[in-house]
Amino acid sequence: MFKAMRALRYALPLAGLLVLAAPAQAQFSAGYKFLEAVKKKKADEVQETIDKQGSNIVNTKDVTSGETALHIVTARRDLLWMSFLIGKGANVNVRDSRGQTPLVVAANIGFDEGVQLLVEQKARVDEANDAGETPLITAVHNRKLALMRILLAAGANPDRKDNSGRSARDYAMLDGKGSLLVTTIESNARPAAQQQSNKPTYGPKL
Repeated sequence: MFKAMRALRYALPLAGLLVLAAPAQAQFSAGYKFLEAVKKKKADEVQETIDKQGSNIVNTKDVTSGETALHIVTARRDLLWMSFLIGKGANVNVRDSRGQTPLVVAANIGFDEGVQLLVEQKARVDEANDAGETPLITAVHNRKLALMRILLAAGANPDRKDNSGRSARDYAMLDGKGSLLVTTIESNARPAAQQQSNKPTYGPKL
């Protein structure tokens, strides 16, 4: 009798842990399946998952890369899916495991239309990756003048420095004062008071 009671005493907490773990495991499984459906462009399956799980599933992250569905569709230059996910509550400022927001991803691949959509949806234009590189610095490195204009028009700060201590303006100046990179910054940069990074932000950055 004593042995049976002792076994029951240890079995009950274990059963409780299993009950608690089940919903977490189900949520993980749902998130994984959702991201796989996004990757494979299975629109019906994606919509069905959102209907069942709610809008929070839209911002679920890959456990390895930290990518959300919005990162995935931005990387494949899929404007239609980007618009769909944003409409379902996708966070345009969410970071992956390398500190990249969807806007950083779009700038890295020179996806002008994607950058335009994201800034229209209030993406933070001066949000940098883990190296401190902003989308504008990336655009300068890649000599993407049209992309620079989009970012500057949205309030990107050309004097925000990366982790090495250089700004987009500094990198542009390497081509010379009269270069297209420098004149593009000078012609399109907003006054300092109107630049997005000079506006106060509150709460944690996601």
